[in-house]
Amino acid sequence: MERGELTLKGRNLVRTFGKGKNEITAVNDVSLELYRGKVSMLMGPSGSGKSTLLAILSGLLPPNKGDVIALGRNLWEMSEFQRRRFRQQNYGFIFQGFNLLPALNARQQLEIVLRWGEGASAREARQRSEEMLDLLGLEQKHHLLPEELSGGEKQRVAIGRALIKKPSYCFADEPTSALGWEHGKQVVELLTEAAHRQEATVLIVAHDPRIVPYMDRVWNLRDGCLAEANGDGEPTV
Repeated sequence: MERGELTLKGRNLVRTFGKGKNEITAVNDVSLELYRGKVSMLMGPSGSGKSTLLAILSGLLPPNKGDVIALGRNLWEMSEFQRRRFRQQNYGFIFQGFNLLPALNARQQLEIVLRWGEGASAREARQRSEEMLDLLGLEQKHHLLPEELSGGEKQRVAIGRALIKKPSYCFADEPTSALGWEHGKQVVELLTEAAHRQEATVLIVAHDPRIVPYMDRVWNLRDGCLAEANGDGEPTV
């Protein structure tokens, strides 16, 4: 695989939970590199540490040991304020639980990112948000609140919110889990386009092997240990 600019590096990452006999190692001495314009995937069974590793790399959960270098800066040597600002300026997140604001309709979920994050005018924010929702097949859903949307529709709004500001990084935790394959395939294609055309660094946590052919790089995480996978998503020997 031809690689672009190295934009994120995790070095010797360790994360444990609990103490003494109850201690569990979720991430065990993991190192990996992510590149601009590439979309990578973390696979592995439930409980293997995928979401924990994603949270560490994206600045949401501190490691017990190790470093995360993003755009030349060490995330875990920043202050909480610096780290939060760095995430706001550079990251887009897609969470399993959607994390939509209950009082805002679908369009407003996206508009608020542009108004607060970029200082866009109300008119520009509305136009860009409507275009993104249309692209996601939500042409008739702009005015609906989260409680009025299906699980799949909520997920597509969450994906639009993550991509609307064209972030340098996009971290996606099971982005297709609430979708049928046709919409799931569309989401994967959007994330791939964000990487290839917008030169974003994209990392997806997923267990669906149908996603693998769209990826530039695939890792398999088992019991907190990382191995690069082959074209079928299985660890290389």
